[in-house]
Amino acid sequence: MAVHAVRLPATQLHGGISGNLSPSSRNPNAAIRFGCGSSKRCRFISVSASLREGDEHGKDNYVRAMEVKKILEDSPLLPKPLSSNQLAETASNGSRVRVAYQGVRGAYSESAAEKAYPNCEPVPCEEFDTAFEAVERWLVDRAVLPIENSLGGSIHRNYDLLLRHNLHIVGEVKLAVRHCLLANHGVSIEDLKRVLSHPQALAQCENTLTRLGLVREAVDDTAGAAKQIAFENLSDAAAVASAEAAKIYGLNILAEDIQDDSDNVTRFLMLAREPIIPGTNRLFKTSIVFSLEEGPGVLFKALAVFSLREINLTKIESRPLRKHPLRASGGLKYFDYLFYVDFEASMADEVAQNALRNLEEFATFLRVLGSYPVDTTML
Repeated sequence: MAVHAVRLPATQLHGGISGNLSPSSRNPNAAIRFGCGSSKRCRFISVSASLREGDEHGKDNYVRAMEVKKILEDSPLLPKPLSSNQLAETASNGSRVRVAYQGVRGAYSESAAEKAYPNCEPVPCEEFDTAFEAVERWLVDRAVLPIENSLGGSIHRNYDLLLRHNLHIVGEVKLAVRHCLLANHGVSIEDLKRVLSHPQALAQCENTLTRLGLVREAVDDTAGAAKQIAFENLSDAAAVASAEAAKIYGLNILAEDIQDDSDNVTRFLMLAREPIIPGTNRLFKTSIVFSLEEGPGVLFKALAVFSLREINLTKIESRPLRKHPLRASGGLKYFDYLFYVDFEASMADEVAQNALRNLEEFATFLRVLGSYPVDTTML
């Protein structure tokens, strides 16, 4: 795979709901380009230079650079994650589904994307916002992004972005998260003084890390921590990341399954420009967002439209209404909320349609985010 450098104009993230781009706006001759140059040699030079810069142990780092070179030669080049100022209209070549995820190679989100769309072409993005925009601008066909974790709870940023962008939930995928302690070869647990990872991953391994007496350092994502450990050739630090990240970055697995709770599962949403047609041939879930007037019992009234029809709610999340977070009433100020609700029913079912008609009678805002099949599998 050739890697080319390109300079693209910066783009503004939309403050409101973005409309879909029509197929006619796609550029069939455009292509996504990443990285620093057109060969493996270019990537090796940049890695080697970064390892030597400012380090007194040039010889050791040269040896490590040669190891990194071998890793890069034995596997496909690692793509540079998309950033928000690299978004440009492009078209899929039609051969593989292109799926955006947040993070770098080896992230759990990449595994979720591959579970959701086997044989897809995963496209890493620096930020959640970038992944949303990549779908809207036709850079990719889908996005797979985390929405909640069984231990860490909801990913609030993605709830906010669901409302800001005009994408549709077309599926969900649940991924069992199995954390490993990764370090460079030759480094033992006794050598470690600190550990790098995403804050949630560090929290999920609290007992193990406390027992080892390691200082925790938070970084943007788990795979990014593994990449930093490898590329900086750290000898006193480890990363909490996946076994797949160990393979990609040539690290040694010092310990497996170090999470405090074995039932550590992250739920991801599959997002697309167009909704799918809901069916009744299998278990479906529908996600909505709505707002209500302030008043006693109003939320109870909203939830009752589902209870009276024996519709099971699987999730309810409240988020402040960003543009109007406070409401004045009776000389007092109240928080104004949006309510995100998931319920087990397809929008093809008349009972679900009646429930939303009932809710629409008194809700100040209502939007269906998607009606999609429930993921009943687990890795």
